[in-house]
Amino acid sequence: MMNQPSRLEFGSIVGERYRIIRTLGSGGMSRVFMAEDLKLPGKHWAVKESIADPKIMKIVRTEAEMLISLSHPRLPRIVDFFEYPPSGAVYLVMDYIEGITLEAYMRGYQGYIPQEQIIPLALQVLDVLDYLHTRQLPVIYRDLKPANIMLTPEMEFKLIDFGIARSYKSELDQDTIKLGTVGFAAPEQYGTGQTDARSDLYSLGALLLYLCTGGKYSEWTAGVEGYIRGEFPRHLIPIIRKLLRHHPEERFQSAEEVIGELRRSADFQSAQPGKSMSNASMDYAGTRVVAVLGVSSGSGATHTAIAVSHYLARRAHSVALVELHSTAKAFARLQEVVEGIPVGQASSSRRFEVDGVHYWRQTSRADVISLLGGSYRFIVLDLGNGQDNERLEEFLRADYPLVVGSGAEWRVQDITGLARSLQRHPQHKWNYCLPLASSEAVRRLRKELEHDKVFALPFHSDPFEQDDEMDQVLDELFRGVITDTRKKRFGFLKRQH
Repeated sequence: MMNQPSRLEFGSIVGERYRIIRTLGSGGMSRVFMAEDLKLPGKHWAVKESIADPKIMKIVRTEAEMLISLSHPRLPRIVDFFEYPPSGAVYLVMDYIEGITLEAYMRGYQGYIPQEQIIPLALQVLDVLDYLHTRQLPVIYRDLKPANIMLTPEMEFKLIDFGIARSYKSELDQDTIKLGTVGFAAPEQYGTGQTDARSDLYSLGALLLYLCTGGKYSEWTAGVEGYIRGEFPRHLIPIIRKLLRHHPEERFQSAEEVIGELRRSADFQSAQPGKSMSNASMDYAGTRVVAVLGVSSGSGATHTAIAVSHYLARRAHSVALVELHSTAKAFARLQEVVEGIPVGQASSSRRFEVDGVHYWRQTSRADVISLLGGSYRFIVLDLGNGQDNERLEEFLRADYPLVVGSGAEWRVQDITGLARSLQRHPQHKWNYCLPLASSEAVRRLRKELEHDKVFALPFHSDPFEQDDEMDQVLDELFRGVITDTRKKRFGFLKRQH
């Protein structure tokens, strides 16, 4: 419980806007409440109340401003900050996330989380840590543990509780305040040095050990190997061991380095006998996500997603093409044609196959998460032209985001408008595809966006069928990412006849 008495109770109003409904949780330093927004009826927020020493209020204020500046799909938005100097109470207003903590999830499953979910979870955590650690002023989370990881009903992961996060200050030898959770905090958090990115990586190692021992261990001690679940990939044990080294200089030095090691290890294990490691290393390890988003209706997002999927499949990759829209009709019509189903009579299975590509129609985000833990090398998301929050988040977190816009001269501005509306998000990974665009339109858009990944897509009437001109464009788009082992062709238009 929070050591200090709270100023809030049911019906209390914070900042003349947020009415307290109930307590969500409490710890030694803070309480979290659910609050309703008096200006936006029906909107709920989480309000975190903490007690700060008046002497360090300036530091607390600076840290709050830092937290408000963060923007990542797996972090709750922090939208407001209030302070009450007489009592030392400070309040952060943030997204209310419905769900269950990873700690509670583990208790509900008797310490068991499916093995295939552990590495995807680790990669998601690393994605957030990489975002925090590579900011202009790096942010160190310092309290990574199961209680601070939230799983939504759709099995989406969110990192919560920034109560002790801090900006890294290179001139300090050690932290002035020693904070963290015993068992998950790095040794330097107890006074031996300043915390930095490697401290969060230690906590990630503790979290992984906790998960693969069924919640029994989070610190590397003699004999702990005997408690690691039998089905857990043994090649990942050295990675966890290195994350948990006592001295920071002996650990991985960045989240990016850990991501690379996880993917290399997975690729090594999946390499077939007789396949040289030089060839295996040409592919990205694990499942890679390509998200195709149209800027407007009729821009050709679905057509492009199909063409990309079969291009990847012809190069001997396992591919899932996912229609991420519960009311879309395109894949249902395609399934009728492929399986000979009478028009209007839906199949009981949402999955069907066309020449090695697994199509998933009318799919939810929870299904996507389960597919990420499977054997697909590529998942292609057809997001249509919808820019709702869910599909936009999937686009932003994809490995290869593809924006499809009209190649018509008078419609090119649709793409620049989309880029401007999302300018607060990193766009260096984005690829822009313009069906039937002229070379002049491509040149001008590259100049306006200051981005070289703009491609004109040639006329391609049958996206299932191989086309030399289209292959040349996609070869350039995926250069250095895939091998070039070709498979047989599939003529969808011919099959219709």
